[in-house]
Amino acid sequence: MTKFNISTILIAPLDWGLGHATRCIPIIRTLKDAGFNVTVAVCEKQKILLQQEFTDLKYLDLFGYDIQYSTKKWFFPFKILFQIPKILRKINQEHQWLNSIIEKEGIDVVISDNRYGLYSSKVPCVFITHQLTIKAPFVWLEGVLQKINYRLINRFSACWIPDIESKNNIAGVLSHPKKLPSIPLHYLGVLSRFKKLSNIEQKFDVCILLSGPEPQRTVLENIFLKQLLPITNKKILFVRGLPQTTEKITAESVIIKNHLSGKDLLESILSSDLIISRSGYTTVMELLSLQKKSILIPTPGQTEQEYLANHLHHQKMCLTYNQDEIDLAKAIEEANNFDYKLSNEFSFQKEIILGLVKDLLK
Repeated sequence: MTKFNISTILIAPLDWGLGHATRCIPIIRTLKDAGFNVTVAVCEKQKILLQQEFTDLKYLDLFGYDIQYSTKKWFFPFKILFQIPKILRKINQEHQWLNSIIEKEGIDVVISDNRYGLYSSKVPCVFITHQLTIKAPFVWLEGVLQKINYRLINRFSACWIPDIESKNNIAGVLSHPKKLPSIPLHYLGVLSRFKKLSNIEQKFDVCILLSGPEPQRTVLENIFLKQLLPITNKKILFVRGLPQTTEKITAESVIIKNHLSGKDLLESILSSDLIISRSGYTTVMELLSLQKKSILIPTPGQTEQEYLANHLHHQKMCLTYNQDEIDLAKAIEEANNFDYKLSNEFSFQKEIILGLVKDLLK
């Protein structure tokens, strides 16, 4: 691998769930292997996740957006809209924070995963997002949100999109809108920390991966725990997605883990015939990169996840069910008979990342 002159790159993922931090793992690994100094700005939950993968990184504490979510699907968009003033304050605060630490930390490049305030005129700053189109309950609102979104994105030096550029892409109109931002735009391919391995023995019929914001993570967990009781003819692994929790729960004939390291999670996914999870974009990228059959259950009210699950369902890359309609036994049976169309196009391309960083350092 080509080695570059030693430069310091700041990577800062958004704190809405752990997906943004997770999809930064292959970027961090690639940059470290190429000889860059990598500094990561994260909140505490993200730090716990990343420290399992990287023990030698420099970590800076960066406040989160602290977004509150609704228990009711219909109220979710309004709950977010009510918090826009708080979000804008956070964006302004993180912009001031970045300008105060660039010289102190010797930052040469900033890579911001969906943190809108991490732009600066002092160094090149990249914005990573798969949502150029922000889905909303009303078409007119999507137009308004796109204008706001682009105004914020255009403050950066470039925009990187974690998807493939071809027609057979993952995110559909989310990452391939008719109108694009005015700054340079680059498609990265899939961001996945996992590589497909061969000759993996099947240990589980089903692997359930919970993730995402509360209270909906707990709501889905309770639904699953109740519906799993009568399913006694399947080997099931249940991963709760709670890296900070020491509480243990049990269910008959089900192996339950609070959290798994990246290595253990990869092994568990590969050794499972079927994966059941949210339709968070990072999770979707990882499952598609491993060509795994999946059932995706969008977080209620999250229009992006709902669109993504339906988009992939129509392409036969997954099965999807609404949370309030899911019947695990029937869903697993349908998955066994579903004609999945999984592609080998979705893989992480580290050469793209290195080429783009090299261009920025010029």
